[in-house]
Amino acid sequence: MVPIDEVVSLSRLQFAVTALYHFLFVPLTLGLSWILVIMESVYVMTGNQIYKDMTRFWGKLFGINFAMGVATGITLEFQFGTNWSYYSHYVGDIFGTPLAIEGLMAFFMESTFVGLFFFGWDKLSRKQHLVVTVLVALGSNLSALWILIANGWMNNPVGAEFNFETMRMELVSMTDVIFNPVAQVKFVHTVAAGYVTASMFVLGVSAWYLLKARDTAFALRSFAVAAGFGLAATLSVIVLGDESGYTAGEVNKVKLAAIEAEWDTHPAPAGLTLFGLPNDKEERTDYAVKIPYVLGLIATRSADTQVLGIKDLKKEHEVRIRNGMLAYAALTRLKSGDKSPEARAEFDKLKKDLGYGLLLKKYTNNVVDATPEQISLAVNDTIPKVAPLFWSFRGMVALGFLFLFIFSASFWFLAKKQLAPQRWLLRLAVISIPLPWIAAELGWIVAEYGRQPWTIAGILPTHLSASSLQPGSLYFSLAGFILFYTFLLVVEMILMVKYARLGPSSLHTGQYYWETKGKDNGPGDVLPPPLNPSANAGSH
Repeated sequence: MVPIDEVVSLSRLQFAVTALYHFLFVPLTLGLSWILVIMESVYVMTGNQIYKDMTRFWGKLFGINFAMGVATGITLEFQFGTNWSYYSHYVGDIFGTPLAIEGLMAFFMESTFVGLFFFGWDKLSRKQHLVVTVLVALGSNLSALWILIANGWMNNPVGAEFNFETMRMELVSMTDVIFNPVAQVKFVHTVAAGYVTASMFVLGVSAWYLLKARDTAFALRSFAVAAGFGLAATLSVIVLGDESGYTAGEVNKVKLAAIEAEWDTHPAPAGLTLFGLPNDKEERTDYAVKIPYVLGLIATRSADTQVLGIKDLKKEHEVRIRNGMLAYAALTRLKSGDKSPEARAEFDKLKKDLGYGLLLKKYTNNVVDATPEQISLAVNDTIPKVAPLFWSFRGMVALGFLFLFIFSASFWFLAKKQLAPQRWLLRLAVISIPLPWIAAELGWIVAEYGRQPWTIAGILPTHLSASSLQPGSLYFSLAGFILFYTFLLVVEMILMVKYARLGPSSLHTGQYYWETKGKDNGPGDVLPPPLNPSANAGSH
């Protein structure tokens, strides 16, 4: 007999690996597309050659990243059929709809106009090419929208009803699915994180050019665009992160309590745990340092509403599991042929807790007669491990405030024309290039691990969602994915480093193209001196 826990764990690991690899490419695509729009818009308005070359150069790096993202992303959707077949059967009517729309509306549009972006420079007018660039950016972000609508539904399953005759969830309101508050918050938070990632990438590479005293006119303008766009994006991420906390407090109290290691329910408003050592076994947080009132204000938007602790949430879940046992019994009665009004009414009264009853399937096939020990195990399963969520969230937030400092300082010194002496800031920008990717990966860990033990929150447990596969095949495919995706990642990094080292002057002959072709800088442009130790430190 195949051990179901091993199959589920391997399926989860495989999906997590492919998702995390794929998300190494997504944020840069989301943000860099709009940075290209900004740069090309300036070119169209001014006719300044340097902004066209900025669009072409950063567009080349965008194209490399886009190609790798497509190669890794397609695999994810296939896994719903190969590794999560019961999940696809149970909720395919709802989950598949936004994914289909994403393919038809966003991905095809994005892919088509990417080709025109690269090969249309000499065939389209300036304004026509700008429209193409806008459509590439719009397609990239629409793609994220529909995918996150599907993902948001997994966390807050609205607009759907369980049909006992088909034993599946069925769509009843597409409007509710699209305007799901969790999906909307996820979308704006995720794309804003992508904008931060792209801004830090452009800022860091531009800072490297400035430190090397090469292509300084190009680098300064790219640095300025990245600093402004990145500052706005980082502020958006922080504000939207606050909104995410409020949404979690409304619809996913377990995730919020686990993120904050909130074991007990305290008088309102609850304090925010700044630091501590979560102890899952003892259900306490050692050496906790709290900021009074902050968590309550973020999660409830009020000073008199409590944030439920994990211990009280477990008590609620035990009640729902016991109701789920009754719902399962009522469902069994309906499936046996008794479809009387009384039987239907009994099931309708209890069906909202059916998913909690299904948690017992991990421990017994006879859900109706589950023992107290089995119920206790199922109750414990409703709370994800606290420590991974606690530390992932804090790592993400700490990095977010670091980005705010970097972009704010960059914007400030640019505005004061004092960037040249701030070599510490340029070095910090260079070494910070990979940090937004780390923050994004931590964010996905918080979002997806925090939903456990559910694939569909409160409806379908993860252990029931997986396909019936052999562990050997899962080990083989997992190893294959890791090797292939690592290969793609290495290829991307080699290509990115290669073209970044060649620099923007590779678009023309001569290293300092714009410095030697002053007429291309547009009227009134004054080029800065190179940023080297002998440069005039007060020039910028």
